[in-house]
Amino acid sequence: MTGPEPASAWARLNADGLAFLHERHLAVLSTLGAGGRIHAVPVGFTVDQGLIRVITSVSSQKVRNVQRDPTCSLTQVDGRRWITVQGDAEVVSGAGDVADAEALYESRYRRPRPNPERVVLLVRATRILADSTLRAF
Repeated sequence: MTGPEPASAWARLNADGLAFLHERHLAVLSTLGAGGRIHAVPVGFTVDQGLIRVITSVSSQKVRNVQRDPTCSLTQVDGRRWITVQGDAEVVSGAGDVADAEALYESRYRRPRPNPERVVLLVRATRILADSTLRAF
């Protein structure tokens, strides 16, 4: 994947929507498993510079799914507020990329446990859906 995500995707959110994405919540990451079945798992995530990062182990099912098909969505819900970010993910394993993602994760949640097999799922938004209170239009 190259280039930034479409600006129009993030433009769908108003200030409350952008703030909601930075509140401390978990989300559900959905990827496509073998045979086209949906694989949905709770994850911690961060948003920085228009990119979503999910730290995980290289051997996880979500990594295998993204390697096969990058299509994914991430949904954060809190009561009646919700946002779904749809896009494509890539697996990033560079030491600097992993360290940056761990630092972002620590600032939002807590220090992640040591994991020498850690990689990052980097999600670029192509479409964002949200409840009416979080949408710009």
